[in-house]
Amino acid sequence: MGYDVTRFQGEVDEDLICPICNGVLEEPVQAPHCEHAFCSSCITQWLSEKQICPVDHSVLTIVHLCPAPRIMRNMLSKLQIACDNAVFGCCAVLQLDDLMSHLRDCEHNPKRPVTCEQGCGLKMPQDQLPKHNCVKHMISVIQRQQTRIAELEMMSVEQKHQLEEQNQDIQLLKAYMLGIHSVNPNLQNPEETTDYNEVLEWVSSLKPARVTCWGGMISTPNSVLQTVIKHSLVESGCPASIVNQLIENAHESNWPPGLATLETRQTNRHYYENYMAKCIPGMQAVVVMACENQHMGEDMVQEPGLVMTFSHGVEEI
Repeated sequence: MGYDVTRFQGEVDEDLICPICNGVLEEPVQAPHCEHAFCSSCITQWLSEKQICPVDHSVLTIVHLCPAPRIMRNMLSKLQIACDNAVFGCCAVLQLDDLMSHLRDCEHNPKRPVTCEQGCGLKMPQDQLPKHNCVKHMISVIQRQQTRIAELEMMSVEQKHQLEEQNQDIQLLKAYMLGIHSVNPNLQNPEETTDYNEVLEWVSSLKPARVTCWGGMISTPNSVLQTVIKHSLVESGCPASIVNQLIENAHESNWPPGLATLETRQTNRHYYENYMAKCIPGMQAVVVMACENQHMGEDMVQEPGLVMTFSHGVEEI
């Protein structure tokens, strides 16, 4: 939709008038064959219903449109126009080319952000200031904060309950494994059982982690970062038998199908909060062990576990 002709000083050349809205051209485009010019929004809406030029009825589609010639844009930019906020008291008359920068700072703009000076410091559109009430605003802020605190407390209780249940499951599984071996020592290698127990003890010693920014995931950590993470794993007591596997599983090439590509990670991101993740001390990284994530689908876990590295957004629970 073009600019109202009455806002301009002096006469406006008829070549600068949109034949659809009869306003001065706004973001003009041109039909290449007949050279008729239109406002971009006007002709786009027109062509959504009819594929002809509204002036001479020649065939015209959106793909045919091209930018208006420079001489026409220069003529438009030099037109003198009254500010949009003239009805609110602005007396400025300026070149059309300068209109947008003026509107951003126009003191008569009813939507210009202003700061409440009555105590709360809230920023709001200028036309809302007369109806603003600091006390009501502060009460609403407090209510929102109280609601958020209650939600966080409820989440904390639920997460604590989930952790307790998962720890119980781990202990039961550990006892089950030991029971199998005591009844039939030849069923599995005792050395493997010892390794498994070490893994369980190490995982239990790590602090639970919460990832607040899954978008910061580093899918292909470089060798230097992997070396630093490996050192941290070793320092935390990670069994030597799985350290190298975990480091290899820090790269997306070894991730399970649910994490293997950027597309799948974007699709499955809402499932990630269900991971039972543990902090890797001193690192913006977590370890997700298969033994703690049996509740996740097979396409979301990897044996014995995998390391997820982040640029930021990892905190202890």
